[in-house]
Amino acid sequence: MDHVESKKKHWETIYNTKKLQEVSWYQPVPVTSLNSINATQLAKDSQIIDIGGGDSFLADNLLSLGYTNVNVLDISENAINRAKERLGQKADDVTWIVSDITTFKPSISYDLWHDRAAFHFLTSEEDIRKYLDTMQQAIKPNGFLILGTFSENGPTKCSGIEIKQYSIEQLKAVIPNTFTFIEGKNIDHPTPSGSLQNFTFCKFQKK
Repeated sequence: MDHVESKKKHWETIYNTKKLQEVSWYQPVPVTSLNSINATQLAKDSQIIDIGGGDSFLADNLLSLGYTNVNVLDISENAINRAKERLGQKADDVTWIVSDITTFKPSISYDLWHDRAAFHFLTSEEDIRKYLDTMQQAIKPNGFLILGTFSENGPTKCSGIEIKQYSIEQLKAVIPNTFTFIEGKNIDHPTPSGSLQNFTFCKFQKK
């Protein structure tokens, strides 16, 4: 089994065995992401992609706000099927992409690339480079990048996998200089189990 197949199997198992409210990233209204997206003042027909979106509620909230081109990418088909089931008929209004981000070949360009906690699972230099190359090519000029990772004060593992922590300065340093840094903040995310996870959230705009 290769690296990608192994990752896929891991996440299919997670989504097959844990209920929606049991995963640490459960968040019915992702306030930080929504506020950051709304602040861009993008047109409602802008192409938005949520990387590692799985069965998170970002797509639901974006549809409710009137966004009409919402794309969700996840390595787990189980996660996407759960989101589709929850959304019912509204699921037809979302473009679903089952893919590992390191092998993703976008067929369109995006006005906004959102990632809350997929990037920090990439720990090898090669995977990080593949992600950044794809992201850079996929975002339109003047498009936005919103990236959330565990901070240096956050967990070192998630779902049994080692992650890579980033401070605001470290995230700024890793993003290509074709992007302008707009803002960065650290936030605490309360998990369903009652613990707090500290995140680094940064926003950039492509030049």
